Amino acid sequence: MNQSRLSISALVFFALMVLAGLYFAIAAVQGPSGILRRVQLDAETVELLAERDRLQAEVDRMKNLTHRLSDDYLDLDLLDERARDVLGYARPDEIVIR
Repeated sequence: MNQSRLSISALVFFALMVLAGLYFAIAAVQGPSGILRRVQLDAETVELLAERDRLQAEVDRMKNLTHRLSDDYLDLDLLDERARDVLGYARPDEIVIR
């Protein structure tokens, strides 16, 4: 009879250890710092870096246009283009295509 008690306690201990192992395995895959979250964060990082690069290119373009319209460096063609676009003017000999 004493042996059956040891077998039941060993079985309960084994079951608890299996459940604990399953819990930690699931937590390692799906938990807040698990493998799936890591893959998701890596994908978001790639998207955000691409967005940052796109925005930086836009900022650089705007800086270039701003510099070209500054007092130190005036691009007359750009000034003419912007004035026509903003004011809606066109010369009589031009054809406007929208």
